[in-house]
Amino acid sequence: MATYANLENVLNDIEQSTGLPNAHYTDSTLFEEEKHALIFSEWAGLAVASEIPEPGDAKPYEFLGMPILMVRDDDGAVRVFQNICRHRGMILVSEPRRIEGAIRCPYHSWCYSKKGKLVSTPHVGGPGRNVHKSIDRGTLGLVEIRSHVWMDVVWINVSGDAPAFADKHSDLIDRWADFNVPLHHGGNDSRFELGLDTNWKLAIENYCESYHLPWIHPGLNSYSRLEDHYNIELPGLYSGQGSKAYRQLKGGDGEKFADFHGVGEKWREQAEYIAVYPNVMLGVHRDHTFTIILEPVSISKTIEHVHIYYSEANTQEKLRRKNTAQWKEIFIEDIFVVEGMQRGRSADGFDGGRFSPIMDTPTHCFHQWAASSIQSHRSLMNAAE
Repeated sequence: MATYANLENVLNDIEQSTGLPNAHYTDSTLFEEEKHALIFSEWAGLAVASEIPEPGDAKPYEFLGMPILMVRDDDGAVRVFQNICRHRGMILVSEPRRIEGAIRCPYHSWCYSKKGKLVSTPHVGGPGRNVHKSIDRGTLGLVEIRSHVWMDVVWINVSGDAPAFADKHSDLIDRWADFNVPLHHGGNDSRFELGLDTNWKLAIENYCESYHLPWIHPGLNSYSRLEDHYNIELPGLYSGQGSKAYRQLKGGDGEKFADFHGVGEKWREQAEYIAVYPNVMLGVHRDHTFTIILEPVSISKTIEHVHIYYSEANTQEKLRRKNTAQWKEIFIEDIFVVEGMQRGRSADGFDGGRFSPIMDTPTHCFHQWAASSIQSHRSLMNAAE
């Protein structure tokens, strides 16, 4: 049985608590453990459904080393499969493309429907014989990964045993019921990626709190001040911050984005920014939303995939680009912070740090979720030995 740093201090009340030990940001063995304890066991963000807008669209991903294929079937439903043929484990789709007929393995031409059913096994019984009694097509379909689409995020549960997404996240779904409307992706000028030399957890921790605004985001803090913000947390599920001073972006002639249809009065000057555990960061405003999906590449490398949405399709291009540039500038301002904290985790003897009992409660909430989930995973693994 492996020996790990004690996590009990992380589970203390915030006044006595420390953060996760250094090794959880620097040790590749713990990265592998957390892959299962914190990500595969939860509803994690894979991508956005807008990446495959039409039936037949397919896009491959590598998710923490696992080859995955996201497909929109002929009925318009998003499906997620392991991107491997059931014959010899060959990768099925290597590049994003439109699948007109079946998903065909490039190795021996076994074919699958867009719903994952094995439909063709050429010459499997010998030349000219496409069936064999030992090859049961009914049980050899693609391995489907449990998935759910909400806020255009394609959430996946690799372990297959998490509670249903709508049940687990009913509180957040109700909290943001005003945004249960069509979300229109802004297109190519409303998506971008940022590469970070940091552990993915530090990106979540930074996003959770507004404490850093005056020093890291002085421009944003000039109109959405620290004192205009409030903390949000639901232990075990999500945490973040809100602002009571949201200011709509305007163009040179005073034009603005249209509000989401039926958005409540609450959102006239309010916005919320929530990290949904483990790896999705969401922001909602009266006239646009954004999604950031964190891709943990390694113990110290992360990619942020950013997507911005509006209430109308093909909304004002010039203003849309201005909005993307504004958010990109804000997110880039955070990079040196999360990378600096990553470098700081190489300091021997750092005990995980302390939390402000007032300003850091959302970040502390995330640490407690992580520590509790890791401990539960270890108990299960130890019981299985």
